[in-house]
Amino acid sequence: MTHRILLRAGHVLSMDPAVGDLPRGDVLIEDGKIAAVDREISADAEVLDMSGRIVIPGFVDSHRHTWEASIRNVAPDATLDDYFVDILDTFAPLYTPEDVYAANLAGALECLNAGITTLVDWSHINNTPEHPDAAIRALTETGIRAQYAYGSANTSLADYWFESKIAIPGDDVRRIRSAYFSSDSDDGLLTLALATRGPGFCVNDVVTSEWALARELGIPITVHVAMGRLAGRFGMVEQLHDLGLLGPDTTYIHCCYLSEEEWRLVADSGGTVSIAPQVETQMGHGWPPVMKAIEHGLRPSLSIDVVTTVPGDMFTQIRAAFGAERARVNAASWQADVPVPETMLTARQMLEIATRNGAHVAGLEDRTGSLTPGKRADVVAIDATALNVAPVHDAAAAVALSADVSNVETVIVDGVVRKRDGRLTADVARARRLVEESRDRLLAAKEARA
Repeated sequence: MTHRILLRAGHVLSMDPAVGDLPRGDVLIEDGKIAAVDREISADAEVLDMSGRIVIPGFVDSHRHTWEASIRNVAPDATLDDYFVDILDTFAPLYTPEDVYAANLAGALECLNAGITTLVDWSHINNTPEHPDAAIRALTETGIRAQYAYGSANTSLADYWFESKIAIPGDDVRRIRSAYFSSDSDDGLLTLALATRGPGFCVNDVVTSEWALARELGIPITVHVAMGRLAGRFGMVEQLHDLGLLGPDTTYIHCCYLSEEEWRLVADSGGTVSIAPQVETQMGHGWPPVMKAIEHGLRPSLSIDVVTTVPGDMFTQIRAAFGAERARVNAASWQADVPVPETMLTARQMLEIATRNGAHVAGLEDRTGSLTPGKRADVVAIDATALNVAPVHDAAAAVALSADVSNVETVIVDGVVRKRDGRLTADVARARRLVEESRDRLLAAKEARA
């Protein structure tokens, strides 16, 4: 039997130029798909009143280490160098599959609560074969749309980050692909990628073997590059070019210290870019290169990265990127005594970057990222009657610059309501209990190891 939901009389920001904005419009969802977007739609459907709400596509987080939800805020003042020692060399080796499950469950629900309907889970915590199983089980249970990016183990910096000679185990990636990501499920909520460490962190034989594994399986690749002192000096994109590995299947994360030649190589090869602006400004990665990516013809996306140090919502990332980029350009223009360029970032651009661009980077733009008839129904409604949002003059600016998680009233993923009237439909108490138990176990294990 056909299931229909009609979102009625909202301020619709479709993020699709062909559909446009509707200051008062309806969105019809039919069997998980957006069937129509119009000023007024009549249908036999469950009606959700969107009066006073801004209706947008769900946000896309194109890179998050979701397993770290159990250790939220343990490194509030960390630099990137600190992170490697305090998190990857201290907590990561202690993680059990149960810890990964608890963190991914709580972390994915945190995303849904904040209006993030698509998540790229950059999971470099696969210390045993049971670890990825636990991560995927949690993602599946929450109902979020996710790209699970299978990463390395993390049992010591020496083994996995200092010219590592240990490759991601191909047999286990194949097992995961067969068990959870068969060809029949490619159109489902979960897709698979490979989270690689890349040149400088691994010897060339490992780099080439991991790229070959991903391409054998036909899955995308995601890699951190040019972030701060630790990686900026590696010239990672140039090294990948020299190894003949650049391609349109690769997402480059951070990119703060790419050379002009490396930007050209990324663009010419069809690569994509994920930027984590709050982390980058706060932890010393470098200026978030949003405009740099745009100037090279790329469509940058936004990501959270680590909740050990920054908040886990997209509103923070939008404002961090917007503020940092405009501050950088304003300072340079003042120094040169010239007017600011007309290409300064706008609030509307930031909303597009957080939705449609994110879907593009995750390889999912054919099914999400905009309210386009035919795409899957990943929809978020923002309460625009709240005092921190009202009165609305510019709906895109209201979302990008005023709204916060408390204003996320309705969240729909693939046509299923995951948040209704400001409350998640999931068992939040259980998720919180599990992640708090994980926190306590990890802290006890850390103390015992000291």
